[in-house]
Amino acid sequence: MSLFTAEEERRIATAIECAERATSGEIVAVIAADSDSYLFAPFMWAALAALLVPWVLIYLTWLPVQWIYLSQLAVFAALVALMLPRPVRLLLVPPSIKRQRAHRRAVEQFLVQNLHTTSGRTGVLIFVSIAERYAEVLADTAIDERVPKGTWQGIVDRLTERIGAGRAADGFIRAIEEAGKHLAAHFPPGSADPNELPNHLIVLQ
Repeated sequence: MSLFTAEEERRIATAIECAERATSGEIVAVIAADSDSYLFAPFMWAALAALLVPWVLIYLTWLPVQWIYLSQLAVFAALVALMLPRPVRLLLVPPSIKRQRAHRRAVEQFLVQNLHTTSGRTGVLIFVSIAERYAEVLADTAIDERVPKGTWQGIVDRLTERIGAGRAADGFIRAIEEAGKHLAAHFPPGSADPNELPNHLIVLQ
């Protein structure tokens, strides 16, 4: 995935390091190509269409049952082949399901990246899934309960605005800086402040 150049990834890593120097909290940035394969979609729609074939042929033709069955199989196979390419698959999936799958992967990454295990429960995940056009900020309990409602959504809105404008790296850096300011305000660096989690951008293919 080539959304970011090596230089942009370096800038994002630097932004995380700078933000974490001012806080005992942890910030992890993750970008995913997609949050699901959505392979179910071509088969589901092809099966639904194929179920209609016998009814049409029974009423409009005198074909024997064997030919009707073969026609049904042919329609199913042809539609699956047409709808299997990834861009087509994505168009077949309702937006609500894509949002659900992307949110699920964000939660998975929160756990996979061990943000729930930070000593002060101050982990913040900045997550983007490209195929679903989805972004989310997930924060652990200690920091989440200290920031005003809507704070994380505001960061997401500004992040997606910059991504839409073709400034994805700037969007990530700004989101990291904003999250870092909230962490620093409530959780300044302590005497023992280990860097528990990776500071680089995590790219999921």
